[in-house]
Amino acid sequence: MSRTLFNVGWRYLLRHPWQTILMIVGITLGVAVMVAIDLANSAASRAFDLSTDAIAGRATHQVVGGPAGLDERIYAELRTSGLSVASAPVVADMITSPQLGDRPIQLLGVDPFAEEPFRSFLITDRGGSAEDPIDVAQLVAFLTQPGALLLSEDLAGQYGLAIGDVLSIDASGRAAEGVVAGLLRPQDRLARRALEGMILADIATAQELLGQEGRLSYIDLILPEDASGAAVTARLPQNARLVAVSARTGALEQMTAAFRTNLTALSLLALVVGMFLIYNSMTFSVVQRRPLFGTLRCLGVTRGEVARLVLGEALVVGLLGSVLGIGLGILLGQGAVRLVTQTINDLYFVVTVRGIAIPPESLVKGLLAGLAATVASAALPAWEASSVPPRLALTRSGLEDRARRLLPAISAAGAATIAVGAALLLVPTRSLVVSFGGIFLLTIGFALLAPIVTLLLSRAALPLLNAVFGALGRMAPRSVTGSLSRTAVAIAALMVAVSVTVGVGLMVGSFRTTVVSWLGQTLWGDVYVSPPALTATRSPQPMDPRVVEILNGFPGVAASEVLRATDVSSPDGPIGITAVSDKDFIAPRVFVSTDGSPDQVRAAVAAGAVLASEPLANRLGLPRKGATVTLYTDGGPHTFPVAGIYRDYSSSQGSVMMGLDLYRSHWNDPTITAALAVLAPGADVEATVAGLRDALAGVQGVIVRPNAALRDEALAVFDRAFAITGALQLLAALVAFVGVLAALLSLQLERGRELGLMRAVGLTVGQLRGLVLLETGLMGSVAGLLALPTGLALALVLIFIINRRSFGWTMQLHADPMIFLQAIALAVVAALLAGIYPAIRMGRAAAADALRGD
Repeated sequence: MSRTLFNVGWRYLLRHPWQTILMIVGITLGVAVMVAIDLANSAASRAFDLSTDAIAGRATHQVVGGPAGLDERIYAELRTSGLSVASAPVVADMITSPQLGDRPIQLLGVDPFAEEPFRSFLITDRGGSAEDPIDVAQLVAFLTQPGALLLSEDLAGQYGLAIGDVLSIDASGRAAEGVVAGLLRPQDRLARRALEGMILADIATAQELLGQEGRLSYIDLILPEDASGAAVTARLPQNARLVAVSARTGALEQMTAAFRTNLTALSLLALVVGMFLIYNSMTFSVVQRRPLFGTLRCLGVTRGEVARLVLGEALVVGLLGSVLGIGLGILLGQGAVRLVTQTINDLYFVVTVRGIAIPPESLVKGLLAGLAATVASAALPAWEASSVPPRLALTRSGLEDRARRLLPAISAAGAATIAVGAALLLVPTRSLVVSFGGIFLLTIGFALLAPIVTLLLSRAALPLLNAVFGALGRMAPRSVTGSLSRTAVAIAALMVAVSVTVGVGLMVGSFRTTVVSWLGQTLWGDVYVSPPALTATRSPQPMDPRVVEILNGFPGVAASEVLRATDVSSPDGPIGITAVSDKDFIAPRVFVSTDGSPDQVRAAVAAGAVLASEPLANRLGLPRKGATVTLYTDGGPHTFPVAGIYRDYSSSQGSVMMGLDLYRSHWNDPTITAALAVLAPGADVEATVAGLRDALAGVQGVIVRPNAALRDEALAVFDRAFAITGALQLLAALVAFVGVLAALLSLQLERGRELGLMRAVGLTVGQLRGLVLLETGLMGSVAGLLALPTGLALALVLIFIINRRSFGWTMQLHADPMIFLQAIALAVVAALLAGIYPAIRMGRAAAADALRGD
């Protein structure tokens, strides 16, 4: 019996290729989006892990200093202190070179004689064997030749470089030259991939190329597992600290965790929409074979066997769709990885990804998700097929009667699901899993309301459609509500996709409007000067002091201000610092809360208080009044009072703002990272910018931008950050379009006799096609109208809950009416386009064939 049932199910899938293909396409697109985002996230995380592991090597701890790094004499004192601890000095920074494609690459300065316990790049312990990482002669040249650099053989081959070639190096606008002294042969795949984004130099060479003479970035240490590090700490000056490598890398990894979680949740929405498609198609396959199932039940087939037949078909479809989705996801991942890494580079830190690897766990995750989504979607149709008594199964009206009876229960379940989702969102937690669980419950709850909304809106539209289209206008809404068990599912799928478009569109629009307002209030001055940076939101690289001298004396410049942007250590991990020379830097700030009036805040800042950004306050849980923040200064830990919390959208980790004089009183760091100029009245901004570029060209390769260009660049970074969400919205809409098309084709097959009868009594082909398009237009209108409150609810959650929990900032809701109009238009147009092919196909069907019976 089981083999016979298997043959029945297999023949059904083969005899209805379009229906089978549509089910496969739905799950394929859903899985593809999920796999693509997972691969992109994995590639970015893997690149970060490779870079940090390659730099840290086997180090367990690091000695770090303030913003200016460490005096190299600290390393000498540690080496001569008698401590039996392995140590190695490191100078590291990101550079670019036209000979290396102008892509960010890590310059790592090391001491070859101290490297063996930490990194194996330079170890040659086999007497000049061909298997050594580097030839002894090349190692000698590396130690003795000025400007000597080591590249991996793979990196050199990629750009056609050979030993002796000269590299032009740009270190944040500082021009230098290095020479390829040797080529490294990585000993394993991990080292090979790590060295793709790295150049090695001797400590002295790296200091010279980066302009860090006499300074170290940090000192690597290997401490025994049972060592506390107290002996090392006792020998460090006040401006140096011992930190665990895991703590430093963990803090950086946490920066992007919320960003990647958000992308994963958005990609799952496409899979959810695909589940609606599978459910709709499987439901129709059950409805179409109700007489067959009734006959099988009369012949002795059990309910369990019928359920296994339907679930078996779903598994076949899910397996095919998941496999195809994995393949498509790998292709889409190539584009997704560029969008994800570009956003991480813009907003967080530099990550270099050269293509994507394909971890097996991502593919297994996609396969299991596709199969689980398919089986879950087919569970209800399988239960329907197995639970209907044989007598009712042999009638075609039983399902719709049952759907009408269940309508109150389904509507109540939808309302209850919305209530549970709202309750989850109100739980005071920072867990994004709980937050996204609430969003999904809200979405499913609104989807469960689709049947009752379809019924009510169809009845409400009946008088208008009757007045405009006559008899066809009366038939269309009755046809839609007469097949509610399938049309409601197609409407729900389209509604979910359009509501995602509305919700994300409102969130992005509100965010952009808020950022534009914020930029207008915080960006002042006429001209902004800074070194080139590899990240778009912070420029911590030093600027030559001569730049400020030229700026102050340049014709047309009435005044100037300077700032220092950097990261400092704290008990809560790295914290960004923005120190400004402007004595009244609180004036342009937009505050969330303050300790008193503006004059009291000014007085507190003058007395040594600081300002904290909203993301930092949320991340550290700072109170709105009386907050403090502790930072590690060159004189040891110091607690600063917080006079106010201000809105800021430049960093999701947050930052502290203080006066430049206060900063320099705690850190021995005269560095400047940017300057702005206020021009005299009547001065030509463009002419001044062009003149400054010429005047500064021989000093440092700085970027001179007018204020308007700076605003445009900030908005360009913003648009890039949300480019991938637009792609996800498009794919979700595509899945919904396929769902509507599947529903309409299903209805065409089921209503063949009914349409044939209408043709026989005089309905023309044009009227028949018009009826189909009226039905699809009505379905699209209902989906669009239901998507508006659903999308608005999603937007409110994204703006006021998800963004605050993910990134720490809040924004104002900006409800652009065009987004709502575009959503309705999208739903109607998608439904009409999906109805064109079924309308043409129905018009071609011969009335006699349709009336001929099964």
